[in-house]
Amino acid sequence: MTPGLHRPSNLTVAAALGTVYLLWGSTYLAIAYVVESLPPLLAAGARFMTAGLMLISFVVAQDRWRARRGLPRRHPPGWPRAIEWRTAFIVGALLLLGGNGMVSLAEQTIPSGIAAVMIATTPIWLSVIDAALTRRMPSLLAIGGLLVGLAGVAILLLPSTGLDSLNPAGIGILVLAAISWASGSHYARRGPLPSNQLLGTGLEQLAGGIVLFAAGLAVGEIGSFDPARVTTASLVALAFLVVFGSLVAFTVYVWLLNHVAVTTVATYAYVNPVVAVALGVAFRHEALSLRSMLAAALIIGAVVAMVSGRPREVEESGHSPDAAGLEPESEAG
Repeated sequence: MTPGLHRPSNLTVAAALGTVYLLWGSTYLAIAYVVESLPPLLAAGARFMTAGLMLISFVVAQDRWRARRGLPRRHPPGWPRAIEWRTAFIVGALLLLGGNGMVSLAEQTIPSGIAAVMIATTPIWLSVIDAALTRRMPSLLAIGGLLVGLAGVAILLLPSTGLDSLNPAGIGILVLAAISWASGSHYARRGPLPSNQLLGTGLEQLAGGIVLFAAGLAVGEIGSFDPARVTTASLVALAFLVVFGSLVAFTVYVWLLNHVAVTTVATYAYVNPVVAVALGVAFRHEALSLRSMLAAALIIGAVVAMVSGRPREVEESGHSPDAAGLEPESEAG
C-alpha cells in the first residue's frame, strides 16, 4: 500500500476486490463464447489492440488536460522510448500471445473452468523460474506448492473417457500458457516501462494485440473465418472482455494496489479459478467431475499456500493477467 494515502473503508475495499474477482474470473467464460464463432488469435488481437489504444488515449488526454490547466505533466515529452516499446513487445508476446492466445486456443476443446484452474499454476512456475535464474533453492513452502500443484496437473492429464475426459493436447497448451505467462511476468518486473502503470499496460496490450493479430494471420485464421457464422453471443463476449476484463477490472486493480496490502490484492490468484469454475457450470453446463474437483483443490490449495506464505519484505506490486502488464499470479483470461 502506498504510504500517506487515505485508508478506504472496508466496504469500499471489499467492493473493489469483489469487482476484480468477478470480472477477471468471468473472462474465461467470455473467451469460451468468443471462440465459438470468432477466430481465437484474431479476436484476442482485436481485443487487446482496442484496449491498449483506449488506455494510451486516456493517458494522453489526461496529460493534455493537465497541460491546459498549467499542472505539471506526468510524462516527459517524446514518451514512450524505443526501449520501452521493446519491453512492451516482449512482455506482450509472452503474456498475451503465449498466455492469453494459448488459453483462447485451448478453450476450443477444454472447459473454461478447467482452463482457469490450469492458469492458476502461474505462481508455481514463476517460483521455479525465479529459483532457476537466481540459482537459489526455493523455500520448502514453494517446493511443497510445486509438488502439490504438479500433482493436480498430472491428475488432469491422466487418460479418461466419458464425462471425465479432457483433451490432453488442450491441457498441454494450458501448461505452456501458464509457463509463458510466468516468463512474461518475470521479465515485466525488470524490463524498462513507463512509470505510469496505465500507460505501461496500454503499451503492452497494444503490442501484444499486434503480435496476436499477426499470429492469427500467419496461421491462416482469416481464410477460415466466415463472418456470416458470427453469433451475437461472441460479439457481446468480446466487447465484455475489452471493456470490463481489460479496462474496468484493471483500473480497480491499480486502485487496490495503491490502497491495500499486495497480499490482499493477490488473493485474486486463487479466487478467480473458483469464480470461473462456478460460472462455467452455471452458464455453459460444464461437467465438474470428481477428478476435476480433486485437481482443482490441489492446484488452488498450492497457490493459496504460496501466495499467502510469501514474506512481506519481498512483496512486489504485481502485474495483471488480464491487463497485460500486470503479473497474473494468475489470470490469463
